[in-house]
Amino acid sequence: MWPEPIRRLLAHSFLRFLLVGGFAAGVNIGSRFLFSTSMPYGWAVLAAYLCGMITAWTLSRAFVFRRSGDGWRQELLRFGLVNLAAAAQVWLIALGLRNHVLPTIGFAWHPDAVAHVIGVAVPVFTSYLGHKHFSFAARRPGVAGGPPGV
Repeated sequence: MWPEPIRRLLAHSFLRFLLVGGFAAGVNIGSRFLFSTSMPYGWAVLAAYLCGMITAWTLSRAFVFRRSGDGWRQELLRFGLVNLAAAAQVWLIALGLRNHVLPTIGFAWHPDAVAHVIGVAVPVFTSYLGHKHFSFAARRPGVAGGPPGV
């Protein structure tokens, strides 16, 4: 179905994670624009993060990581815990940049969007490791689902 060079690239779970994460980040950032029309920026960032997280879990489970064998509820709970730490990073960075750093350096070109995009990008590596070794890690020896559907 896919040409050989693309199949070789997609064989790497980190690249699949980046692609899925990029799509989920787009959902996150796009929904923040929508939420910002009806709620304060900080709440919009958190609501948007939840939209991105649900998208990321669904796609990560299908295309990035092997299933742990524990069932979707346990995986979703662990995925949520990893994302709680990432959400705190995103929120602190987005608000810190928007409210303190960008005004201090005189940066005025779409500061809400720039701060949010930077905030979303920061936890990429910690999230990958957390999901690989915690969210979707097999809990019982010899028990894990099949390979992701690539």
